Amino acid sequence: MVKLVIFDWDGTLFDSIDTICHSMLQAGHLASAPARTKDDIKNIIGLSLDKAVDTVWPELPLNKQNIIIEHYKAIYVAADQTPSLAYAGVIDGLKKLQSTNIQMAVATGKSRRGLDRAMTLTNTRDYFTVSRCADEALSKPHPLMLEQILAELNILPEHAIMVGDTEYDLNMATNAGIKSIGVTYGAHQEERLKACQPHALINDFNQLSNILGL
Repeated sequence: MVKLVIFDWDGTLFDSIDTICHSMLQAGHLASAPARTKDDIKNIIGLSLDKAVDTVWPELPLNKQNIIIEHYKAIYVAADQTPSLAYAGVIDGLKKLQSTNIQMAVATGKSRRGLDRAMTLTNTRDYFTVSRCADEALSKPHPLMLEQILAELNILPEHAIMVGDTEYDLNMATNAGIKSIGVTYGAHQEERLKACQPHALINDFNQLSNILGL
């Protein structure tokens, strides 16, 4: 019996992928870093910011990576004043879940400041009982974020399920002993998600209710 659904944010609930990619590519350009592609950036969506930058530009020294991070933060915040749109079916789906006894949580690669801003801009804070961010735990796919959420809500892993759009989400769930559902409309392609052996894959958020038996 599912008592808790834990969602990733970017690429799962809200379509912020283009904003993230543009901001990271522009940050790299301003820091005179080697050129990268949009696909390079999509590959790291879901990781903590420091781990993401190190994955995209592993050849750069830490001080140069930190310059990219600071540029990224400024560019993303400026671009994010207009909130990202929810994917089709997300808001209705969250409302439907809220009407049940199933609790909802967020586990995201965003910072706490970034998630709080996003929840305020999208008026979605009240849907979620608890949330964990990359600057409060270890980066995905380490299971610490999920372990903290389960402990706070006193819920066993077998009663929770993780929903995300990247292999980092699905592998984090596996590492925490939690079932996962991959969404194929986000950052990582379907074949990449299949390799993580999720409980299910969906290409439309509206399909989640059927999987959960609602």
